Amino acid sequence: MSADLGAEAELAHAYDPVCNLMRSKPILVKDDRRSPPQPWKLFFSTPYTAPLLIPNSSSDVRDHLANERTFLSWLRLGIYLAVVSIAILINFHLKHEPSTLEKKISMPLGIIFWFLALTSLVSGFANYVRTVAKYARRDALVQTGIKTQVIFGVVSGAIVATCLLFLGIEAARRVER
Repeated sequence: MSADLGAEAELAHAYDPVCNLMRSKPILVKDDRRSPPQPWKLFFSTPYTAPLLIPNSSSDVRDHLANERTFLSWLRLGIYLAVVSIAILINFHLKHEPSTLEKKISMPLGIIFWFLALTSLVSGFANYVRTVAKYARRDALVQTGIKTQVIFGVVSGAIVATCLLFLGIEAARRVER
């Protein structure tokens, strides 16, 4: 018991205070299977700004960093989709006046891309939290789930369909001239 407290104090003392701007005491995630089964309880334990310290054994650091990169990729995708949504909503009328078809489809298509942006952000964050909680219980398996594949498939399909729609609109515009 005292060895656990000594290790916790050593990890908390050794943590770099430059990275911990709020000066929160780090939370040492114990290497046992008694951590909460719900990932939200571990991830949102108080204090909220405290870093979670997971003891490194085998490839934990590599896997955790891969999980963070995956989350950042979902975040980047969400930002890109939000930018595309805004661009569609303003009708792309930087070079020419939008056609009536472009005016009709801009609002629904912009809303669809905004919804997809929010969905990708929520999916990426939920996947990150779930995987961090599994690392704490030592039962994380780095694989994608069916929800992630479905969301990514829907986003990919929407992007391809929108590109084809814009190509069709541009071809129709050239034929009219």
